[in-house]
Amino acid sequence: MSEPTEANAAAEAAPADGTAEPAGGTGRRHVRVVLVDDHRMFRTGVQAEIGQTEQTGVEVVGEAADVDQAVTVITATRPEVVLLDVHLPGGGGMEVLRRCTSLMGDPERPVRFLALSVSDAAEDVIGVIRSGARGYVTKTITGTDLVDSIFRVQEGDAVFSPRLAGFVLDAFASTDAPPVDEDLDRLTQREREVLRLIARGYAYKEIAKQLFISVKTVESHVSAVLRKLQLSNRHELTRWATARRLV
Repeated sequence: MSEPTEANAAAEAAPADGTAEPAGGTGRRHVRVVLVDDHRMFRTGVQAEIGQTEQTGVEVVGEAADVDQAVTVITATRPEVVLLDVHLPGGGGMEVLRRCTSLMGDPERPVRFLALSVSDAAEDVIGVIRSGARGYVTKTITGTDLVDSIFRVQEGDAVFSPRLAGFVLDAFASTDAPPVDEDLDRLTQREREVLRLIARGYAYKEIAKQLFISVKTVESHVSAVLRKLQLSNRHELTRWATARRLV
């Protein structure tokens, strides 16, 4: 199933008028949201879980599958909150944040970003927060908690999954920039995801299911990781990841 083109994504997005009332009348909280994730099935699931506006107050006004689509849809719809995956084709979530800096800084109608990702790696969390996101939650979050997080971000709060808050506190408490790991920098974002799951003992089929990719693709990523890191097998890979506290 093919992903939407940039033009289609923009065309499907509802126009931003900044004055939308919640369905069913006044007095109820309401938030306009854009979903940015490169997996259509995941976007569909989130839409089904939180997008029943009468019940949740969340109105999904647009979707995007890569960086260019995201910037186009966000600019066209001007939502209050963007649910943003960290790993996207075209440069990742941090590139979306970079290109939407002016929208985030709008004093009248700021667009706020909440990262929603399978990754719980410290460098991903810290990277998007430093780039301007207001929070970071993992895809294990429940629908009810996600709705609550969206409204909290809309109101200007910072929201994190419990164990991720420590990464941010540690990072911003330190005046020193984190050291560059040249070996880790050789890996793509997707290869890092596969690396962590392999190091945690996941089987290829489990990784494929969690990342919405095929087993063959998982095997290809593992081979690439082993080659780039000059390792021989998954046991060496696990030791390598554990030594760097990536597990």
